[in-house]
Amino acid sequence: MKKMLVTGAALFVLCSGQAMAMTNLRVLAAGTLALPFRQIDAEFHRQYPNIQVEPVFGGSVKMAKMVTELHEPADIVASADYSVIPKYLYAHGTSPAYANWYIGFVGNEITFTYTPKSKGASKINASNWYKVMAEPGVEIGRSSPNTDPSGYQIIQMLNLANSYYHDPKLEQSVLANAPQSNMRDTETDLISALQVGQIDYLAIYRSDAIQHHFEYLHLPDQINLSNARYSANYAKGKAVTKNGVVTGRPIIYALTIIKGAAHTPAAEKYVAFLLGPKGRKIMKQDGFIVMNRAYAANRQHVPQPLQKLTQAWPGK
Repeated sequence: MKKMLVTGAALFVLCSGQAMAMTNLRVLAAGTLALPFRQIDAEFHRQYPNIQVEPVFGGSVKMAKMVTELHEPADIVASADYSVIPKYLYAHGTSPAYANWYIGFVGNEITFTYTPKSKGASKINASNWYKVMAEPGVEIGRSSPNTDPSGYQIIQMLNLANSYYHDPKLEQSVLANAPQSNMRDTETDLISALQVGQIDYLAIYRSDAIQHHFEYLHLPDQINLSNARYSANYAKGKAVTKNGVVTGRPIIYALTIIKGAAHTPAAEKYVAFLLGPKGRKIMKQDGFIVMNRAYAANRQHVPQPLQKLTQAWPGK
C-alpha cells in the first residue's frame, strides 16, 4: 500500500514500508497529446510510485517558447511536429542549446472533424469536402499557425489541395469560413465549440476525432501529411507564419529531454515507458500511428538507456 507524507519541504511516498523522496516530473506537451499522456502518466505512476508527472498541454511552439523565452522549468518537451525541437530548442547563434536530440515516436493525419449537426454533414465526403466547407454560413475552427503545428499544417494541406483537386481557389475559399475569430492557440480549445454547434468543422488530427467519437474526413494520403512516401510532395505545401514560412512534412510527434533537466533519470524512465509496450498500446488506442521502432535524430546524443529503443532517423 502506498501512502504520502510531508517532512519539512520534501514530499515522500511510503511504499512497502519504505520512504522514498517524491520526484515531480514536468512534461510540456502538445495539446493533442493530453488524453493519451494522462493515461500513460497514470500507468507510469503505478510502476514508479515515487515519480509524479506534472503535465502542461498547449500549442507545441508555445510549449517550446515556455522553455526558451519564459524559462519555465521542464524535464521533457513533446511536440506535434518534430521540426519544432531543432528550430526552437537547439543552439542558434547566441541562443543556448536546450536540447541536441529528439525522438519521433508516433505519426498522425491532418483532417477536419464534424458532427451530425454540422452544416452539410449529410452530404460531405472526401471528394466534395472543400466545396461544402466553402458554402455560405459554414463556420470552421482552427488553431493559430503561429503557436500550433496543426494551425500551419492545415494551411499546408489546403495549399496541396489546390493542385490535387485542380482548384486554385480552394484554400482561399475554405479559409474564408475560418476567420481569426474562430482561431485559438491550440485546436483542442475548440472541441467544446464543435460539440455544441458553435462551429461546424474543426481542423484537427485524426487521433482527436477518434478520441472524441467525431465524424472525420479521411483525406487522400497525397495531402493529409500522414505518409512519408509523399514527403517530396508535402514539401510543396507552404504556410506563412509570424515565425517564417513553414514547409510541409510528414506529421511525426517528437520529444526530447531538456539539457540539464532537474529530473533527468526520471525523464529517461518516462520516455522508455512511452516507447515501451504499454505506452505504444495507449497511443495506438487513441488514434495515433505507432511506428514499428521510434526514430532518433542525433542518436549519438540520445541517453544510452533510450538508444536501444530507437533507430537512426533517415537522413539525420
